[in-house]
Amino acid sequence: MNISANFSTATLYSNYTALKVESTDKEGGRSFTLEMEEQSFSYSYASFEFQGGIGQDDFQVRHEEFQSFLQGIGYHGKPIAELSQDEASALVAEDGFFGVSKTADRIAGFVLAGAGDNEDLLRAGRAGILQGFDEAEQIWGGKLPDIGYKTIEKAVEMIDMRMHELGFPIIAEEV
Repeated sequence: MNISANFSTATLYSNYTALKVESTDKEGGRSFTLEMEEQSFSYSYASFEFQGGIGQDDFQVRHEEFQSFLQGIGYHGKPIAELSQDEASALVAEDGFFGVSKTADRIAGFVLAGAGDNEDLLRAGRAGILQGFDEAEQIWGGKLPDIGYKTIEKAVEMIDMRMHELGFPIIAEEV
């Protein structure tokens, strides 16, 4: 199965219609749950890595790598490598494109759109974004900037709220 997220807006998950799910192997293929977890991991990892990197010296080197990611989430602003410190700071400000609310909306929206009302997929997506966050933390070398912690908290809260609305326990019974 292939999952892709080509978001054109930074709105709540109900507006995320660009998520595509395609079954590529009908017999013995990877489970959709595993694919959701892995894709959620990749999406959140890239988001947190980006939040932590605003203003860092290595943007020029990483510019090409992030271009498709940025376009995929709807960022069409000035190329990141060309931003001044003030412009970069504005992007991660409270109401900025990479601020806590808009980034959490995109991360949670990816999971919520792909999982629908399926408990297993919601849990897999939640686990994937937490794994992506942990991985970003390890790469960063420890504690991420506070914006990352605020973002992951809000994104997980959105998924937990949806699970609660659907009557699913927040903590899996097997735990």
